[in-house]
Amino acid sequence: MEYFAGRYDVIVIGAGHAGCEAALAAARMGCETLLLTINLDRIANLPCNPSIGGPAKGHLVKEIDALGGQMGIVADIASIQARLLNTGKGPAVHALRVQLDKTAYHNQMMKFLFTQPRLTVIQALAEKFYVKNNEIKGVITRTGARFEAEAVVLTGGTYLRSRIIIGEAIYEGGPGGDITSASLSNALKELGIELGRFKTGTPPRILKSSVDFSKFVIQPGDKVPRRFSFLPTESIFWGRDPEKQLPCWLGYTTKETHQIILENLHRAPLYTGVIEGLGPRYCPSIEDKVVRFAHREAHQVFLEPEGFHSEELYVAGLSTSLPEEIQRLFFRTVPGLENVRILRPGYAIEYDYVKPYQLSLTLELKDFPGLFLAGQINGTSGYEEAAAQGLVAGINAALKVLGKEPFIVKRSDGYLGVLIDDLVNKDLKEPYRLLTSRAEYRLLLRQDNADLRLTEKGRALGLVDDQRWEIFLNKKKQLDELVELWQTTTFSPTSADVQEILIGLGSSPLKSGAKAEDLLKRPEIYPEHLFGVMPELKNFDPEVLEEATTQIKYQGYIKRQLEEVQRFIRLEEKEIPQDIDYNQIRGLSNEAKQRLQEVRPVNIGQASRISGVNPTDVSVLLLYLEQRRRMIEDAH
Repeated sequence: MEYFAGRYDVIVIGAGHAGCEAALAAARMGCETLLLTINLDRIANLPCNPSIGGPAKGHLVKEIDALGGQMGIVADIASIQARLLNTGKGPAVHALRVQLDKTAYHNQMMKFLFTQPRLTVIQALAEKFYVKNNEIKGVITRTGARFEAEAVVLTGGTYLRSRIIIGEAIYEGGPGGDITSASLSNALKELGIELGRFKTGTPPRILKSSVDFSKFVIQPGDKVPRRFSFLPTESIFWGRDPEKQLPCWLGYTTKETHQIILENLHRAPLYTGVIEGLGPRYCPSIEDKVVRFAHREAHQVFLEPEGFHSEELYVAGLSTSLPEEIQRLFFRTVPGLENVRILRPGYAIEYDYVKPYQLSLTLELKDFPGLFLAGQINGTSGYEEAAAQGLVAGINAALKVLGKEPFIVKRSDGYLGVLIDDLVNKDLKEPYRLLTSRAEYRLLLRQDNADLRLTEKGRALGLVDDQRWEIFLNKKKQLDELVELWQTTTFSPTSADVQEILIGLGSSPLKSGAKAEDLLKRPEIYPEHLFGVMPELKNFDPEVLEEATTQIKYQGYIKRQLEEVQRFIRLEEKEIPQDIDYNQIRGLSNEAKQRLQEVRPVNIGQASRISGVNPTDVSVLLLYLEQRRRMIEDAH
């Protein structure tokens, strides 16, 4: 029996990484917010890897934090190890990756949710939408509770009509065998929303004490660990003592491993046709890797702790949906795992997702105002991509309720913008994973400057509190002072100390006066080399020094990318009326007509990035818009 259960400004369905960020954002922006979750014990669950970050993903977490989101703070608190990756490459691809205590991450996020003003959290299964005048105005739960709201954010993750697959064993279930939701899939179909089918998977978990670690290479945390948050966060496990970080371990498969897998491909759901959905190319199963890379004699295996005190290890690199008995066989062929005890078998999970071309750049469904989608339901993979979408969806849901202009992050402003722009404009063939290569302005979108790019925007939205704002202003002040210091400090060729430093670094000695800025442009010279002749540099925060150094050393490249951004902005300013019937435009290819009609881009820049729209189509569209403009002018 349906009954009225309450009225809110924003309702968020699902309390995974997307749902948590969406709910917190909406509440912090002043909206009375309801967060519904299937299971309170699964809030901010980490059903797959016990880590957050890495290339592009770490950039996203920094951007979430810069805007006033929660993931970075909680990841820092629950951290058991932190490593900066790609340090041998340029600063654009430096990326932080943090190993997490899964239980601590859940508990810490719960604490933030339950103590957030204007946010109510309830365990309930949403089954259908409350629709009024073709607008989503709330949700109805399995028990008949009708919660009404001006905006709804659906973050269904991999729970929509999901099924677990382990060899021949197939059963309904969400991640880890949790309850699943077929009703929401049906509700979306009834609205006429087009769904697709994807799959993902996870490796077995093993008992730590059953591993011979002498056959693995230890992977310790950084001696000077970084943080995701721009706030002064601290791990509850190792605090300020990096020696207390837990290590990971690196090992390899063998020819015997691969042989067992190849001999049992006839039982692999991936190859028998049991699995309908496409899986992520950049996170393949071990059976997929053995087939696709047959020439390789070994594949990497990483052992990652599931928690600071946990006896479970996550086996990265051995994701599989082979039968349980086959998993036990090939695991024992990995050196160090000869006596391994598998605690939880690996599995594949299939689920429904919404084809994201139906979304606007605000993550609102174009045909159903008031309904926003975020996370894996949009065809993405990864905790970080989910959280980023959740933050943007929550912000825009709140702005809609408050009657304010939507919030859109441009591709030139952040990986957040790249992610959402790609989702809406690209024709997904597999679960989308963000990569640094997808960002054409990646030198501008470094993880170290995420706050400089986005914190002012977060402040304007009401998400950045006074503490974060003061830290941000202090950083900007230090940067300005540092740049001025480097520009006004000149070294003489008669300075023996300076010449000694330069010669010691294999750098050319000075023949005439040079500013500190000019010395720092030399690839071999960094601020710490100048501490002896510029002792005031020691007074600056190390992160400020790093940020300013990057700006100086890559000044020319940064300037060129800024010029590219200006060209990009000019295309974004050429708006496209939303009443255009692309089927009537002569000269457009049939594929372009179809894709433009589906996506309905808001400007020429977006149109040019749609899959299936080529440069000739863009030229035709520009010509059509110019002709249309002249006709309208003549009519008036």
